Amino acid sequence: EALRTGVSALSSFEPEETKGPQTSLEGALRLTAVLPTLVSTFHRLRQGEPPVSPRPELNHASNLLYMMTGRPPSITDAHVLDVALILHADHELNASTFAARVTASTLSDLYSAVTSAVGTLKGPLHGGANERVMDMVEEIHRPEGAEAYVLKKLHEHEKVMGFGHRVYKVEDPRATILREFAKNLAKEKGDPLPFEILRKVEEVVRREKGLYPNVDLYSGPCYRLLGIPKDLFTPLFAASRVAGWTAHVLEEYADNRLIRPTARYTGPTELRYVPLAER
Repeated sequence: EALRTGVSALSSFEPEETKGPQTSLEGALRLTAVLPTLVSTFHRLRQGEPPVSPRPELNHASNLLYMMTGRPPSITDAHVLDVALILHADHELNASTFAARVTASTLSDLYSAVTSAVGTLKGPLHGGANERVMDMVEEIHRPEGAEAYVLKKLHEHEKVMGFGHRVYKVEDPRATILREFAKNLAKEKGDPLPFEILRKVEEVVRREKGLYPNVDLYSGPCYRLLGIPKDLFTPLFAASRVAGWTAHVLEEYADNRLIRPTARYTGPTELRYVPLAER
């Protein structure tokens, strides 16, 4: 809610005459720069700490971690977050991106389109999967418990988080990259347990169901090792995906057609109208 409200509030500072499609590139750059600040500021204020202003000498990922913690990050930490932000920046017509394009297709302004996207991301079927991966890690507790956990989930026809994808029938290439970063970061931080649990989960799911990990399986442990609270994983996703959302909106403006899907009625037919007096 805070991020969605923040994006709407940013719109109120933009003069009405500069909100049109022709001037949206500047707005896209502004939103991409400002969303990490919104996420970081919200995090610090809720902890009773003062906001931290970005430093011009730090890059995008470094500034995000700096504004969260008040300390300049290590080169390794900044690089891991930079890679994660790039990997999450865009991914075709997922639900939030489609929502942004539908809004843009009405020639509404950029801020309204991004607000639509943030609202869509709030839904648990789109955002929050890597949070639930970490819930799973906490529930399993140790690598030896992974097999029993997975088998129980499968027996009860429940989903094991972090596996399968609507687009990929093979391993999500983003997961391949983040697995290696999670492994190396866990070793550097001296905290290998979450990674070891997830590797065992991956092994059992692959053996039992033939499913491959998606990006959410290893983004969660990366963020945890960077000191990012679990409930900020989805806002952080938005701070990354805003680059993709705004790019799609600009693309929609450049060659626009109102997105208006048709509907096919599948309900009952041949119904008798019952007068009000008889109901």
